[in-house]
Amino acid sequence: QLYRRWTEFLAGSPVQRGCGVSFYGDTEDPSGCLLELSLGKFRNVLLNQTNPVEAVIRNIASNVTVIIFQVHSQQSDVVISFDKNPSTNSSGTGVDRGLISILRPQQTVCTWYLRSLDANQVLSTAISMPYMEKDPIPGGCNLEFDLEVDPNIYLDYTLVDVRIKFAPANLGYMRGANPPSCDSGTGQNSRWRLRYDVYQYFLPENNLSEMVLMSHLRKMSEVQSIKANGVKMLTVTSDDKTDVYFSSLPGQGVIYNVIVWDPLWNTSAAYVPVHTYACSFADLVDNCSSLSKLSTKIFFTALAVLGLFTCFFGHRFWKTDLFFMGFIVTGFFFFVFITRVTSLGYDVRLVLTAVAGITGGILLVASWWRFGSVLLCMLIIGLVLGFLFSSMVFFTPLGDYRVFRDDVVFWVTFSSVALMIPVLFVGCPRILNILACGIVGSYSVVLAIACYVYTSLAYIALDLLRRILNDYFSRAYTNVPFQTNDFIVLAVWLMLALSGVTVQLRRERSEVPFPPHPYLTWKRERERRSTNVLDPSHHIPPLRERIHGKLLQIKELFQKEQPAGERTPLLL
Repeated sequence: QLYRRWTEFLAGSPVQRGCGVSFYGDTEDPSGCLLELSLGKFRNVLLNQTNPVEAVIRNIASNVTVIIFQVHSQQSDVVISFDKNPSTNSSGTGVDRGLISILRPQQTVCTWYLRSLDANQVLSTAISMPYMEKDPIPGGCNLEFDLEVDPNIYLDYTLVDVRIKFAPANLGYMRGANPPSCDSGTGQNSRWRLRYDVYQYFLPENNLSEMVLMSHLRKMSEVQSIKANGVKMLTVTSDDKTDVYFSSLPGQGVIYNVIVWDPLWNTSAAYVPVHTYACSFADLVDNCSSLSKLSTKIFFTALAVLGLFTCFFGHRFWKTDLFFMGFIVTGFFFFVFITRVTSLGYDVRLVLTAVAGITGGILLVASWWRFGSVLLCMLIIGLVLGFLFSSMVFFTPLGDYRVFRDDVVFWVTFSSVALMIPVLFVGCPRILNILACGIVGSYSVVLAIACYVYTSLAYIALDLLRRILNDYFSRAYTNVPFQTNDFIVLAVWLMLALSGVTVQLRRERSEVPFPPHPYLTWKRERERRSTNVLDPSHHIPPLRERIHGKLLQIKELFQKEQPAGERTPLLL
């Protein structure tokens, strides 16, 4: 009872128990399973598996021709049907499901039945939306799904993308009339004139509460509310396929809905909204509450420590800077390669990526020591900064433009933007290196934060990786939320980047731009020691003799000390 009262208080509306007692002014039903509804009003209800709830609407106005009844729960499937004994063609099952009732002349009462598939009680919210004779009918030309008229949006997700699919709508008509033909023609007097606007709405970040979901679903159920709160992603015509792809955001709640619009009558109707967190609540490992693996946290935390050091001291400690950049380049491309060509587990791939990154960092430092080419090193560092900058550009709404659905256009544009950075700074490599240290090093801290707290800024790099690894990710819209956590993390990123760049510019302004050639310096020192007999270093023993001497010293530590004095008896 305390739980029900608390949920009532949070939701701002009474919670009707599935069978038995109701609270706060609701009339107790003698049969125990009756839910009285009003058009356009939400009701929270607790459903169970054994006793179906009968939902009833009475006194329906004569100008109402269609009613869409829908029910939503967070994670447990709910069955909604026209009959007590549901059949395939008269029911729907899911967390977001609805049925559409075409009203007969003089009909004033509608009835539906609800029950859950879970043995425990399931909190759900129900609403019925009325539409008039000139309003289009969502799902009225369904040829794919089980229901004859299907107003539902069907959602599937993977770790990469989310797919929503819906049935085409039909034109509205008055009570008792025959529905317009779905395939009678493609002119302005047919359903082909209809347009479909797809909307997206983000729930608060890091919030998996049932009541939060229920309250926000109300903002995405009615046409005017959807337009006021949702973000319009695209418009689909009757000539297009009625399925849309979005990038997957595991752990982030998202609500989708579609508004069908009749341009001739300027009327609209909304489908049944659907939500997803792109993760499972039931899994014991990698569920919605704990998405980041331990290996991911260790990898990016270690990378963030090195990146934070590089952010403030990268140019002074030049070889550490080279190791950091070489690690990023080699690790990134190696991870892409083994993911493409092997089926190894994620943890194994991450360990191999770390080994490859360390090897790549050492090789870049070794190439600098042997060849001393500032141009080569700055080309690699400039490309790292350029790739991050180009990813930031396509992270904006610019990346969702239809022209970039084409892979050739996308990669040519992406590469051009990335190459622009080293080209612009070719005359001032020190400034380029300091900028790369500050921006790239501080972004590694952002990636580490994303392992513990959700932030959309991690998708700057993750969306690029998805585009490389998945051939069909180009069709997905990559819009992400930008809420309180993201503003805080963005402020931290900007603060670290600006501080790191400022500190290094002030400290290095009176120093030489880059260290001298290491190999030539070592070679000159060796020649000087070999010719100058007055140099103390000239008399240093060879390396082999020094190692042999150290081993003898270690060996002496384990030898038993011999007693001093005469071993034979003294003669008198």
